[in-house]
Amino acid sequence: MHFFQMLQEYMQQDTNKILAVSVFAICYVVLFSEKVNRAIVAILGAGIMIFTGVLSQTSALEGIDFNTLSLLIGMMIIIGTAERSGMFEYVAIYGAKKVKANPQGLLVVLALVTAFFSAFLDNVTTVLLIAPVTIQITKKLKLNPYPYLILEIFASNIGGTATLIGDPPNILIGSALNLTFMDFAKELTPIVITALIVIVALFEMLWHKDLHADEQSRAAIMQMNENDAIRSYGLLKKSLVVLFAVIIGFITAEETGLSNGSIALFGAALLLLLYTAGKKHADRDQKVEQIFSNIDWTTIFFFTGLFVIVYGLEENGILEIMGQKFLEVTNSELPKITFLTLWVSAVLSSIVDNIPFVATMIPMLKSMEESIGGREVMMPAWWALSLGACFGGNGTIIGASANVIIAGIAAKEGHPIKFISFMKWSVPVMLLTILLATIWLKIQYF
Repeated sequence: MHFFQMLQEYMQQDTNKILAVSVFAICYVVLFSEKVNRAIVAILGAGIMIFTGVLSQTSALEGIDFNTLSLLIGMMIIIGTAERSGMFEYVAIYGAKKVKANPQGLLVVLALVTAFFSAFLDNVTTVLLIAPVTIQITKKLKLNPYPYLILEIFASNIGGTATLIGDPPNILIGSALNLTFMDFAKELTPIVITALIVIVALFEMLWHKDLHADEQSRAAIMQMNENDAIRSYGLLKKSLVVLFAVIIGFITAEETGLSNGSIALFGAALLLLLYTAGKKHADRDQKVEQIFSNIDWTTIFFFTGLFVIVYGLEENGILEIMGQKFLEVTNSELPKITFLTLWVSAVLSSIVDNIPFVATMIPMLKSMEESIGGREVMMPAWWALSLGACFGGNGTIIGASANVIIAGIAAKEGHPIKFISFMKWSVPVMLLTILLATIWLKIQYF
């Protein structure tokens, strides 16, 4: 009797493994096809994991990383509120005037502004704010916005790599490993700055001959008043104070013992309080609802379902098996693990959304840590995952959400960015930045 009970349990485990892999694979295929909204795919996949018994309801909830969700929601609220002050348009116009509306200088300034904001905000929000201003400025200069927009795509993905909050893959990695804002900044800023300088210099050199504007057009830009972009100086001051305080909170999180999600949500609540203070009841509620409506709930629910789907693989030992295979291929040698992680992450992140890819890789790499010698020894592979996923997002127009958003804005303005024509730039850029990352990891750790 005991034997048959053991056999039944073993067969059930085997069935759960097959179900977990099947659900995961089907969800990835549907996500890649882009035929169904990604949030719907993830929530349905999570539900199937529960209804088929692969996960219990309790274990499914255990698999959801609420710190990551809190961090995302908090930062979305802060940036959505700050955006209403007009600060981002101000910076773009101010930068354009500082280079005397010179087209070559403008290319560099807009790329650097995009990279900087992408490091401290999420890169999706950054391009939503910068791309329309870019089109407005290039239209006044009678310039083709194409080189400016595609360089902003590259700058947003490269700049977002530098910090914990810059790109969703980093948020996932940071939350899973309890890494701080400063851990990312100290480790990745050098290679991010290097890659950014190389790519911006390369673009300036290649597009130099095509970037010219007549004096009348440049004068139109110089006549623009950046102060007109500020819609509320009061909100601007409040937003800057809260944003600065939140970043300080991230930097000191290790000392205070606070999670990044708690810091972001508290900052969001504080800014909303300041934003609505002194308003009438109806006006106050309307403003809060407007801010909440700007939260990217599709991304939030996508993350929620995705956490459950990946946890189904983890709970049934699938990711541990994959980790063991990874160790076999690399002979458990850290340099091989690191560089294979970097390049595989880059290639796959260029053809599939880097968020589900990183969510899958995290528990797999975790399962390998003990064999390698622990978390500290394994850190080069974790930095390789971040660099590969974020830099790899530049590989195709669907490699990162920021790419898709800029392509959509460009198409609406009559300057479509075609999939194949974009790859003529994106693939070399992705390969060059990953090569730079390879050299940096080699020098830094091996």
